[in-house]
Amino acid sequence: MDKLLSLWYESGIYQMALGQFSMIVVCLLLLYLAIKRGFEPLLLVPIGFGGLLANIPAAGLAFSAVENAINSGNPDVLQSLAQSLQLATWETGKDIYSAYESASASVHILAEQTAKDLGFLNGMLYNFYTISIASGAAPLIIFMGVGAMTDFGPLLANPKTLLLGAAAQFGIFATVLGALGLTSLGLMDFSLADAAAIGIIGGADGPTAIYVASLLAPDLLGAIAVAAYSYMALVPLIQPPIMRALTTEKERQIVMVQLRPISKLEKVCFPLVLLILVALFLPSAAPLLGMFCLGNLMRECGVVDRLSDTTQNALINITTIFLGLSVGSKLSADKFLDLKTLGILLLGMVAFAIGTACGVLMAKLMNKVSSTPINPLIGSAGVSAVPMAARVSNRVGLNANPQNFLLMHAMGPNVAGVIGSAVAAGVMISLVGG
Repeated sequence: MDKLLSLWYESGIYQMALGQFSMIVVCLLLLYLAIKRGFEPLLLVPIGFGGLLANIPAAGLAFSAVENAINSGNPDVLQSLAQSLQLATWETGKDIYSAYESASASVHILAEQTAKDLGFLNGMLYNFYTISIASGAAPLIIFMGVGAMTDFGPLLANPKTLLLGAAAQFGIFATVLGALGLTSLGLMDFSLADAAAIGIIGGADGPTAIYVASLLAPDLLGAIAVAAYSYMALVPLIQPPIMRALTTEKERQIVMVQLRPISKLEKVCFPLVLLILVALFLPSAAPLLGMFCLGNLMRECGVVDRLSDTTQNALINITTIFLGLSVGSKLSADKFLDLKTLGILLLGMVAFAIGTACGVLMAKLMNKVSSTPINPLIGSAGVSAVPMAARVSNRVGLNANPQNFLLMHAMGPNVAGVIGSAVAAGVMISLVGG
C-alpha cells in the first residue's frame, strides 16, 4: 500500500494544479481550431501539442535543470542550490529561483552544474527552445523559406504599392503607444520592450513576431505567438468588414490595368539592392531581411534550384515543427494565465485592425493623386499575411465587380508588407533592444 500511495502522490493527476488543467483545455482548443477549422494548422498543431507537453505535471519538459530541481521541493536539493547561489538565508523555492534569475553568468553555470550533478536535466522542450528560438535560428530559417516562396514581380511592376505596405505598418507603432497608454493608466503592466513586442503582431507576420518577442519579451512569447497566428488565420473574417466600412461601392468596383512583365534581371537584382539599402540604414533589420532576400535570390537566380526547393519544402517544414513545439513550451500555466495575456490578445486585434485600415486609407489617398486608378481594397493586403490577405482583397473585389481580378495587384502591397514588418522589427530592436 505504501508503494501504491507513493505512485499516486507522484502521478500527474495528483499534482495537477487548476492552472495546468486550464492550459490543457486551451491547448486542446488550439488543436481543435487547427484540425477542424483549419486555422494556421502548420503552426497551431505543434504549438498546441507543445503546450500540452509543457503542462503535464511533474514532467518538467519546459523547464531548465535548475527549475526542475527547484520544482522538486526536496529540502536537500534546495539547500545545495542555495549554496551554489551563495544565499545565506532563504525560505522557499521562489527565493532561490529569484536569486538564480538575478545572478551573474558564472553563478548560473555553477547552479546549472549543481542541478545536473543532483540528477536533474533540462526538459526536452526547454532544449528545443534554446536551440531554435533563443538562438534566433528558427524564425530566420522560416523567413528564408518565405523569401524562397515569394514573387516580387507584382511589386516591381507597380512600385508605388510599396507605400501601401508601409502604411499598413502604422498599426504596429500605434499599438506600442496604446500598450504604454494602458500601462500609464494603471490598467496593464507593460514595459517598453513588452509594448514593442506586442505591436509587431499588427504586422501579421508570425516569424517576425516570434523573433522580436524572443529578443525583447521572452516571457510573453507564447501569448504573442498565439495571437499573431490566430489573427493571421482570421484574416478572412477580420478584414472584409473594415474594408467595406472604409470604401464606397464605386471604389470597390475600380478595375486596375494589367501589370507589365518583369525581366529576370530585375528579379535577381531586387533582393540584393533591397538588402544593401535597408541594411546600410538599419543594420538591426539585416538578420530578418537578409535571410528573406537570400531565399528570394535562390528562387530567382535559377542556378540553385535544389537549394531553393529544399528551402521552400523540407527545411521550412522541419523548422516549423521545432518552432511550434518551442512556442508551445511557453504556454505553461505560470506564463500564460495572466492578465497580460488578455491585454496582448486585445492589443493584437487592435494592431491588426489599424494596419488594415491604414492600408486602405493610404490607397484612397494615392487614388486621388495617381494618374492610374488604384482600387483601395488592395491596401488591406499591406499586412504581411501572405498570400491570404491578397486573396481576401481579390474576393471582396469580385463581390463588388465579377470582372475585377485584384489578386496580382494585391500581391504587390502584400509582399511589401513583409518588407515593412521586417523593417519595423529592426526599428523596435534598435530603439528598444539597445
